[in-house]
Amino acid sequence: MISAAVGFQCPECVATGARQTRQNEGVYGGTRSRNPQATTLTLIAVNVVVWVGILLTGGYNSRLFDALALMPAGRCGSVAQPDSFYPDAGRAVCEAMADGRWLPGVADGWFWQVVTSAFTHVDVIHIGLNLINLWFLGPSLEQVLGRGRFLAVCGLSALGASAAVMWLSNPQSQTNGASGIVFGLLGALGVIAYKVHGDVRTILILLGVNLAYSFIGAGISWQGHIGGLLAGALVTALIAYAPRESRRRFQVVGMSALAVVLLVLIVVRALQLA
Repeated sequence: MISAAVGFQCPECVATGARQTRQNEGVYGGTRSRNPQATTLTLIAVNVVVWVGILLTGGYNSRLFDALALMPAGRCGSVAQPDSFYPDAGRAVCEAMADGRWLPGVADGWFWQVVTSAFTHVDVIHIGLNLINLWFLGPSLEQVLGRGRFLAVCGLSALGASAAVMWLSNPQSQTNGASGIVFGLLGALGVIAYKVHGDVRTILILLGVNLAYSFIGAGISWQGHIGGLLAGALVTALIAYAPRESRRRFQVVGMSALAVVLLVLIVVRALQLA
């Protein structure tokens, strides 16, 4: 008999398990992360660097913020009062105005905003809460999913949040922050907990509180939160429930299809607004 953490196992059982389990393979495929904290720390560092750059160039009035935050359609800003804008002025009218400065959005071709907005913050409380949540959720999920799949959840959650903002928010509003990714990770955690028959009540309570605050809090993008949550839960379901015999192919095809659908939704809405 061979000593184990839960008692003793027969040599034949250990040998069979070794043959059936690939070394360093994750529960849902892929390679286990040797340092599951590294990816989350990198994401946090990118957010902090962008945040510092925005603060040093004017905060909410920063040209960098205008370039990175998500705005479905462009809007006409005031040169004299950078925190004001003309809601009814189109681009041609705005450029003819002495006090007009056109701020481009996704409909103007600034498609990178659907990604960069997830790394864009101004308010210290906003970035603090998002990064704390990212730190508590990220490493544990990467340990279960593996680095590649964890990054896929983060990326598709950000894309899902942007797609929801494009369709459901005021086209001239600016949306920023990693909250879409955070809600996507909460959705991923809920799916994993359900898959392993864990206690999902705590996760549901946490989600309920955050969603309620998303709707009643001022200046909070409930659209981005809902979009990130749904996308994160969906991509994690594709990962966790993939059939074992064709797991990798099923996951790659499913995640690629979801990415295409989200991109099509964003492009179609941008063309409508243009």
